[in-house]
Amino acid sequence: MTPPFLQGGGQLAHIIAAYDWSQTALGPMAGWPQSLQTTVALILRSPVPIVTLWGEPGVMIYNDAYSLFAGGRHPQLLGTNVREGWAEVADFNDHVLKVGLAGDTLAYVDQELTLHRSGKPEQVWMNLDYSPILDEAGVPVGVMAIVIETSAKVKAERALQEESERLRASENTFRTLAQTMPNQVWTSSADGIVDWFNDQVYRYTGTPAGEMDRERWRQMVHDDDRDAAGDLWFAAIAAAQTYETEFRIRRADGDWRWHLVRAQPIVDAQGVVQRWVGTNTDIQDQKSTAAMLQRQVAERTAERDRMWQYSTDVMMVTDLEGWVKAINPAFTRLLGWEPAEVVGTSVYTLIHRDDLDASKAEMASLASGAVTFKFENRTQRKGGGYAILAWTAAPDARFVHAVGRDMTAERAAAEEMKRTAAALQQSQKMEAIGKLTGGVAHDFNNLLQVISGNLQLLAGDVAGNARAERRLDNALAGVTRGARLASYLLAFGRRQALDPRVVKIGRFIAGMEDMLRRSLGEEIEVEMVISGGLWNTLVDTTQVENAVLNLCINARDAMDGAGKLTIEVGNAYLDDAYALAHPELHPGQYVMIAVSDTGTGMTPEVLEQAFDPFFSTKPEGKGSGLGLSMVYGFARQSGGHVKIYSELGNGTTVKLYLPRSTEAEDAPLPPETRAIIGGKETILVAEDDEGVRATVVELLSELGYQVLKAGDATSALSIIDSGMQIDLLFTDVVMPGPLRSPDLARKARERQPGMAVLFTSGYTENAIVHGGRLDAGVDLLGKPYTREALARKIRHVLGNRQQQLQVTAELAAPLPAPTEPARAGVNRILLVEDEPELRDTTAELLELLGHQVHAAGDAASALALLAAHPVDVMLTDISLPDMSGEVLAAKARAAHPELRIIYASGQHPNAPLERAQLLLKPYSIDKLILALAQG
Repeated sequence: MTPPFLQGGGQLAHIIAAYDWSQTALGPMAGWPQSLQTTVALILRSPVPIVTLWGEPGVMIYNDAYSLFAGGRHPQLLGTNVREGWAEVADFNDHVLKVGLAGDTLAYVDQELTLHRSGKPEQVWMNLDYSPILDEAGVPVGVMAIVIETSAKVKAERALQEESERLRASENTFRTLAQTMPNQVWTSSADGIVDWFNDQVYRYTGTPAGEMDRERWRQMVHDDDRDAAGDLWFAAIAAAQTYETEFRIRRADGDWRWHLVRAQPIVDAQGVVQRWVGTNTDIQDQKSTAAMLQRQVAERTAERDRMWQYSTDVMMVTDLEGWVKAINPAFTRLLGWEPAEVVGTSVYTLIHRDDLDASKAEMASLASGAVTFKFENRTQRKGGGYAILAWTAAPDARFVHAVGRDMTAERAAAEEMKRTAAALQQSQKMEAIGKLTGGVAHDFNNLLQVISGNLQLLAGDVAGNARAERRLDNALAGVTRGARLASYLLAFGRRQALDPRVVKIGRFIAGMEDMLRRSLGEEIEVEMVISGGLWNTLVDTTQVENAVLNLCINARDAMDGAGKLTIEVGNAYLDDAYALAHPELHPGQYVMIAVSDTGTGMTPEVLEQAFDPFFSTKPEGKGSGLGLSMVYGFARQSGGHVKIYSELGNGTTVKLYLPRSTEAEDAPLPPETRAIIGGKETILVAEDDEGVRATVVELLSELGYQVLKAGDATSALSIIDSGMQIDLLFTDVVMPGPLRSPDLARKARERQPGMAVLFTSGYTENAIVHGGRLDAGVDLLGKPYTREALARKIRHVLGNRQQQLQVTAELAAPLPAPTEPARAGVNRILLVEDEPELRDTTAELLELLGHQVHAAGDAASALALLAAHPVDVMLTDISLPDMSGEVLAAKARAAHPELRIIYASGQHPNAPLERAQLLLKPYSIDKLILALAQG
């Protein structure tokens, strides 16, 4: 395949492409430097005969026009050394090479040489112009020769001169001879007055014959050349020497073209000038070609200089040993080194020591003539650090020319992509396992619910039988342990419904010390380091207790029951750099709990699987493999992070990071002490698990309720559509079939607006829980649950429903005239109720009674309203989504001692609060008016 620089170069381009240059001093064409390629490309496109002589041997490369000049010597001349190629003029060419490679020029006009172009000696006259060819570094590497054969002209001139001598007495004979010549010929008297031009001059200039005699010939000479040409002419006349110059002559079409003008004096036997005979030779094409070559070389040079100056890539020139000769501005911009600091030094001083051997080997390859297409190393920055550069380099006879592209950002991006892909893979793996474990937990919780429910039903049958009651208690304890395992699965899968509270976790961890000492045994030394000034955190304390206990038990087992356990609690800030390596983490402030042991530590392989569920290094039967999985899932669901640091033989530290909360600490919840009560309402149970359904139906029946049952959401909706009045829908969250439980609840309330809804599940699958919290206005009873928990939750939900119905009915009826105490009562009320419909209707009722009402759906909103508006009475439910109404009341009373508190709830408060009233749901408008008036 013809190289690009030879394309369009005529017949010689094909011959050059096919020639075996490896046998010459130039070497294979693939290794030719850019200067050689550019020069060859230029001469091949020139119509003027040009030959280039390369290196000290003078290897010949020429164009099509020169091949015609070479005659029978072509194509054997191509690729030969000029001294051998033109052996008959070897000394002449030896001189040319020495001058040209020294950087000088030579010019010969009508140089006579004897050449063997056709196998025999031949006298040849030529105009020869020799100039040096420079490489990229400005060093002469060859000679360019422009060869214009003037044999015909010289022979003509000599013939003319000879003829002039013979025909001095016969001017007419001379002029006849001059007219036959193709050149422009003119004559002048001895004093320089031009007196005759041949017809070639008149035809060329388009001037009528005889109108250029004497000084009128000046009109055909360009204005800018006329004076200089005239001065030289008169100087030649005065010296009786040959006149030779170049000037522009106007052609008949008005175009000005350059001519070589020569005049020779005709002298008599005494050497006195008798006349002058001159010729004009058109050299415009030769001039244009030379100018074009100069312009192209200048353009290429300027283009190269622009690339050098403005390239964003690093460029460098070194010698073959690696000594820096030049750097471009991009080198300084990227690496900070100024040319004065680098030029003249070894490039190896800038290369990272780990890359030195490879870099020296690559330089050696370049010195041998190979080309580097891509080689990477690290090059030192002046300000510190290293840039990763991808080098492309090519050598010539003396230098290596290298271009380096900065790959630092690209490599960093690739590493970041690799880390991100690994993190994504881990996240997808954990998500897939989380879904699996969540499904297992759901089925497990259903099984536990059947066992738990039947055991609780059995309690009444064995009452008084101590032995049976003890076995029953043991069975229920097993159910509790099973429920804990299921909760671990849900925690790992981030499917559990959390009950977060704002706490000072240090106080909570300190309170666990006695329990931990009892659980871990006397051989474990427990040290707690709790920093002062701890931030608050919003977290489910029950899950924190489970997480810390699991970590401590794992630490005990890693120490074989003897060693030192350290629990640290402190504030921590995870910065952007740390978060970048952990894509699931947001940088910011955290409260850190660290559990450290002096145990055996973990290998990297074990550490990589530590959070996988069911993975355990303990002997079979000694651990479920869910402890760390639960900690991992709980941390992620709480918006936190968990990190393990471990070395084999040096122990392990697990750090649990929980996000900081700027809210005030919540008061602790009092224990539940209310008695268990049932009711007479009608409850529809929708549960797909037959065992769970049968058990819960029996439990509710024992509590006195009328119970209907359905095996899926579609069947439950059919029962509702039958028109039977239903007070409460008790439905599992996850059931098979096309109708989802949340949609069943919505459709049920559309058909019977007064129906209450209570969800139950061991696995919510994001149906009613988002971000680890229940959706607003949703009630959930988690599986497995006890008879007591079921009874209390049913009464709470029904109480809210009855209150809603009563308020709605009273709003539709005419309001009774307010009593005197009511008119005298307060009228600025803060209503706190999480059921949206009940909240809206109660607020409307209070406004109709003449009160000013601010309504809130949770404790946090209530505290914000209390801080922004004056309030006389706070009317609050006890069961709220974010904190207990009792805790809210205590906080509100602490901030506003005169505030009246009325609990509007279906349950009694667990702890008394001074001057607090209880308005049991459902309540009538009269009871509401009376409660407000009692203040």
